[in-house]
Amino acid sequence: MDDLKIGDKLYNVEQNGFNDFARYSFSEVTSLTETLAVLKNGIRLINRPKQSYIMEDVGYSVSRKKGTHWHIVSLKAIRNAQIENEKIEIHDWFASKQFTLNEKQQIYLLLNTNKEDQ
Repeated sequence: MDDLKIGDKLYNVEQNGFNDFARYSFSEVTSLTETLAVLKNGIRLINRPKQSYIMEDVGYSVSRKKGTHWHIVSLKAIRNAQIENEKIEIHDWFASKQFTLNEKQQIYLLLNTNKEDQ
């Protein structure tokens, strides 16, 4: 468990309740003080790694919000963010789309055809 250095890339995940999507934020360490690491997005982290168990084994607490942790970016985190962003995009598309009756019929037939094949 190392202290953060300038250039380290970190991420955070927020979720508003269990039914909400996981929303990933990514940033990079741009400056350091004796005790803090400041991210490009202005968030200040306590530059002391600690066990997290939230998303990764090690996390860095947000200054004055000890329960919020940022983690070193991993390939797994990037992939999970891509998957969640795709889910959000699909959800938003369906929420804003006004389907015609013909489109609804096509979707219904497509879903029922797939159901019968199983």
